[in-house]
Amino acid sequence: MIRIENLWKSFGRHDAVRGISLCVDEGSAYALIGANGAGKTTTIKILMNIVEPTRGRAAVLGVDSRRISPRELGQIGYVSENQELPERLTVEEYFDYLRPFYAQWDRQLEAAVRAQLRLPKERRIGALSHGMRMKLALACALPYRPRLLILDEPFSGLDPLVRDEFMDGVLGQAGETTILISTHELGEIEGVATHVGFLEEGRLLFDEPMEQLSARFRSVRITLDRPARLPETLSRDWLWVSAEGNVLAFVDARFRDGDSHERLQAQFEGIRRIEVEPVPLRTIFTSLARAARDEAA
Repeated sequence: MIRIENLWKSFGRHDAVRGISLCVDEGSAYALIGANGAGKTTTIKILMNIVEPTRGRAAVLGVDSRRISPRELGQIGYVSENQELPERLTVEEYFDYLRPFYAQWDRQLEAAVRAQLRLPKERRIGALSHGMRMKLALACALPYRPRLLILDEPFSGLDPLVRDEFMDGVLGQAGETTILISTHELGEIEGVATHVGFLEEGRLLFDEPMEQLSARFRSVRITLDRPARLPETLSRDWLWVSAEGNVLAFVDARFRDGDSHERLQAQFEGIRRIEVEPVPLRTIFTSLARAARDEAA
């Protein structure tokens, strides 16, 4: 559905996107994560042909992003936190305006989504809260059953209830529609994303299935029978390493059951206990972001 190859985008002397390559397969839910300013929105704007790449290639639905036609746009749903909407129209008038543009518009699906998101049909768009405007943008992107749904920072500024309602609307399309979602709100996509890519200062640090990512990151605590000291040589895969009392703690980015325990036993003497726990996506993100910044310093 999406293929990006060695993509660069420069604004003057600033490289907002630096040589990224990734692929979004049909039926997947791909989360492009990273801090604000990491290059997520620029990447999506290139995909939507809002800005042109400096070099490299991006293809959407098999078509070069610079040559997207109304045919492809009719199969893409796009929701952005900065999306402009016609403020003078009411919610009802805006739906009336949009329907003729899409031959596949499903009035029953429209009614179901509008009811689910509880959109006030007589209210002018300019009078809607930010959260209601985001729900309206989503509700307008779903009734024509897009093959690809692109969500650019959809959770920014939303309160928890509105986020839940928004995600309920997205989950209703999961599996039927390919989803690309960019966000720094990691808790919202943990149960949705099948794949994840991590952007840091315009570079793609990793790109892999969520199941594989979750399996290789583990929080490790080693309790020793003596005061813990940091090894002279630390593994590059150990993040957030700390020693306090007789406990050595770190996040292992390449953990493997069995093999990792054996390596630890060989490296440290006097181990009383090794505790290993799964790592939430937020901890993975912050661990990698800190490691990348430490490496760049």
